[in-house]
Amino acid sequence: MTKALFLSLASCLLVVNQAKFPVLGRCEVAKLMSQEDLDGYEGYYLSDWLCLAFVESGFNVSKINENADGSFDYGIFQINSHYWCNDYQSHSENLCHVDCEELLDANLLSSINCAKMIVSSGGGMNNWIKWKLHCLGRPLSYWMTGCHL
Repeated sequence: MTKALFLSLASCLLVVNQAKFPVLGRCEVAKLMSQEDLDGYEGYYLSDWLCLAFVESGFNVSKINENADGSFDYGIFQINSHYWCNDYQSHSENLCHVDCEELLDANLLSSINCAKMIVSSGGGMNNWIKWKLHCLGRPLSYWMTGCHL
């Protein structure tokens, strides 16, 4: 009986340990963004990037949203498959030269690199409607509160 209980407990711990938690913490996202030199990139600060990630996905790196035109938005920045990544479901320009599935990785590297391309391509963060509606022209310094970078 004790051996069976121990095996059950060990199995549960193994499953919990291997589980993916797609929603990252704000400061964890800030740290990953800082490591990839987003602070000041194209004139946008970490607080801009954090606000963008929050309004687009709630820091959910595995978020996928279907759009009315049949394209999909992927990951923490909700990057669109029609222009920026290849989802192998519809025509894509694939301007970031990345599979959309890579934008769902919790290390954020592919998402950050693609977001840099989007911001650099013209229009900056205005390419994201939600950023324009919820972040542009607002005080954003509180997004960094408590994040010790």
